[in-house]
Amino acid sequence: MNIVIAPDSFKGCLSSEAAADAIERGVRRVLPDARIAKVPIADGGEGTLDSLLASAGGRRVPVRARGPLGDEVEAEFGVLSGSGAAVIEMAKASGLGLVDADRRNPLLATSYGTGQLLRAALDEGCRDFILAVGGSATNDGGAGMLQALGLRLLDVDGAPVGPGGGALSRIAAIDGAAWDPRIAESRFVLASDVSNPLLGPSGATRVFGPQKGATPEDVEELERNMASWADVVERFTGVRLHDLPGAGAAGGLGGAFLAFFPAELRRGIDVVLDASPFRDALRDADLVITGEGRIDSQTASGKTPMGVAQEARKAGVPTIAIAGSVGPGIEALYPHGIEAVFSLANGPMSLAEAMDRAEPLLEHAAEQIVRALRVGGAGRRQSAT
Repeated sequence: MNIVIAPDSFKGCLSSEAAADAIERGVRRVLPDARIAKVPIADGGEGTLDSLLASAGGRRVPVRARGPLGDEVEAEFGVLSGSGAAVIEMAKASGLGLVDADRRNPLLATSYGTGQLLRAALDEGCRDFILAVGGSATNDGGAGMLQALGLRLLDVDGAPVGPGGGALSRIAAIDGAAWDPRIAESRFVLASDVSNPLLGPSGATRVFGPQKGATPEDVEELERNMASWADVVERFTGVRLHDLPGAGAAGGLGGAFLAFFPAELRRGIDVVLDASPFRDALRDADLVITGEGRIDSQTASGKTPMGVAQEARKAGVPTIAIAGSVGPGIEALYPHGIEAVFSLANGPMSLAEAMDRAEPLLEHAAEQIVRALRVGGAGRRQSAT
């Protein structure tokens, strides 16, 4: 039996590579001679750098950068073998995981460190970029990133404004005289799993602000500030971000890329699949096993299991998914190629216990899936539809 194992990370406990290894061990308990191709996957969030380096090869470049609240952090970017493309994972310098829960404050958090990563990659000679923007701690409209690359954001008195979403309403003018000229010579692909606009009920602030520490009062202030920033950007660039799909990614950093960079926005899972050997591995596959920390109705918006299953379906290969937790609405996934979804929890347990035991639980779930498929004679290639 030929099996492709292509999971995302199980956030907080297992990387995509560790998850793939655990699934393989479970499979081999039943089918020790199975031909297995492991292809760790990500969808534009945390783990995208690891996934692309695992798939395409390359090197890591360490960078000291400014964290979301101004503390210096040890960050990094990747340079892919062959293409020489730089992979910038926003979470490495401006991620929510870099800020303790009781310190999260999108009024102050800045994307400046992400701009430092971009500048370091430009210094390295990179001119093709993949930006993975999931997991941000910021709601500054990408202003900090732009400042790190030379754009001066000025108040009514011509003084530079400070960091964070709380300062956006003070921006009255933009001075591009020191803007890094290498940006115009480069190509940027923004890998994201969201298509939210910048403003409104489904915009960056109202949807993602509370996750980043915004109180209801903060949300209202941040929304006003972001609208003011969008007006300034439109006057300077002619690009209207207010209701532009994808502009709300990463606290509005997606909008900054669309307005100031030669950039295109793509579904993160597609960017990763294009750079991985996944499609080649499907050619002789009988089954795909994927998974991530939680699978529910939101998975259909372009998360890893959905993207993996869609590609496998084109090749006529069935997909089964394993999740740390299974939420409502998974029936929306069935028409797109996911045949079944299994939880790795094999009995009553707390979230902390499930995360602590994720590796053996994932092995056990994979073993039980393959045992059931072997008995039922399933897992064979199906005709593509």
